[in-house]
Amino acid sequence: MSSSDRSRAVDLTRTYEVRTYGCQMNVHDSERLSGLLEGAGYVRAPEGSDGDADVVVFNTCAVRENADNRLYGNLGRLAPMKTKRPGMQIAVGGCLAQKDRDTIVKRAPWVDVVFGTHNIGKLPVLLERARVQEEAQVEIAESLEAFPSTLPTRRESAYAAWVSISVGCNNTCTFCIVPALRGKEKDRRTGDILAEIEALVGEGVSEITLLGQNVNAYGSDIGDRQAFSKLLRACGKIDGLERVRFTSPHPRDFTDDVIAAMAETPNVMPQLHMPMQSGSDTVLKAMRRSYRQDRFLGIIDKVRASIPHAAITTDIIVGFPGETEEDFEQTLHAVREARFAQAFTFQYSKRPGTPAATMEGQIPKEVVQERYMRLSALQEEISWDENKKQVGRTLELMVAEGEGRKDGATHRLSGRAPDNRLVHFTKPDTEVRPGDVVTVEITYAAPHHLLAEGATLDVRRTRAGDAWEKRNTDGAAKPVGVMLGLPQIGVPEPLPVATGSGCGLD
Repeated sequence: MSSSDRSRAVDLTRTYEVRTYGCQMNVHDSERLSGLLEGAGYVRAPEGSDGDADVVVFNTCAVRENADNRLYGNLGRLAPMKTKRPGMQIAVGGCLAQKDRDTIVKRAPWVDVVFGTHNIGKLPVLLERARVQEEAQVEIAESLEAFPSTLPTRRESAYAAWVSISVGCNNTCTFCIVPALRGKEKDRRTGDILAEIEALVGEGVSEITLLGQNVNAYGSDIGDRQAFSKLLRACGKIDGLERVRFTSPHPRDFTDDVIAAMAETPNVMPQLHMPMQSGSDTVLKAMRRSYRQDRFLGIIDKVRASIPHAAITTDIIVGFPGETEEDFEQTLHAVREARFAQAFTFQYSKRPGTPAATMEGQIPKEVVQERYMRLSALQEEISWDENKKQVGRTLELMVAEGEGRKDGATHRLSGRAPDNRLVHFTKPDTEVRPGDVVTVEITYAAPHHLLAEGATLDVRRTRAGDAWEKRNTDGAAKPVGVMLGLPQIGVPEPLPVATGSGCGLD
């Protein structure tokens, strides 16, 4: 190829940017969207391009009440940029696209493509069709066309990965719109799941997180109630797979065989995110949650009896319609009893399209805020107390990328303990890379992180670290620091008023 031909080839390269909102399922879908676009010849735009790409894709969330305002505000900011750049395309997908469909193009006629949660694999085709026909393409499938994990991917992490085992949800929680947008639960074949995990391990991945809207209901398609515990045990037999996590389970489906599999499978981490939502039996009934406080706390007791060092986190909604002060006190009681390592608390606000949005007894905002502050203060105290119990322990950390916002200034690195607690540790003299494993002694505890201020006791270079080094040496775009196994135990991001557990992964 001549130099002029190479120049023309560079000029013809089209760049893309994917903006993701919502839960880990959306982040996983965005990895697929990136893989599809790169497979079609697009190149990822540099970080900080802020819309200065040939294709901008919004992967949306419909959980929060103001989700549409956020989307249309961002679309509005891109409109003048698109006017100045002939050929630029904008696509909107995800849960909000599945819900609003034609509304998006009516409110933002400069959008080129609208696609839903069931047909993300069509994005490149829809972009090309919009370009050729010079009109917006709106295509929303009503059922899953291809399991997401069968699509190409561009993973954000070289050492950790999500593996989707199911999509959709069969629950009917009154605060959640996700089942209406993601559809009924559909399980993936166990052999396909294990084959993907083995392939990932072969590429250097050492930590995987099994992902599903209701992950421990896995097996409902085939009538095997122990399918999830069998899957965990099968993961334990994969050579080179060091850490297995999963999110998010539902208390209704959390059975004793799952607890036994967690306790008896060495690479299944001592971490559990179990959404409680409320400690009041009355509110749980109104939410259509199929368990009560005693059942929930009983699960927690069984987990702690089998896995004493397990870190347990949860989601809680404050101010659900009809919640009385007595109901809220029951939530505080449950939090004191459960002693969560972290609780992700949300102020209830109406989620359009859900039964709870039209229920009587909507709680005044000032009451919800006051209860939220009391719950947050209680959980902060418990989180700190639980973290203090870690002081003096020797822990193996998987070195993480992008987790310590002050690492540069403090000359520290950051990593995740087996129970997913965030630990900042003194940078050792030996080179360590994300994905490598270090052994440290915990010297200090804060409510949302731990410190290991002494010398690193051991450094183990891993194939995962090799994979990270190869990716960066090869000049690939630097990952943005996605940590898997969310929700995390660490400093939570500032939370706006929200409606539930983040995206129905509950």
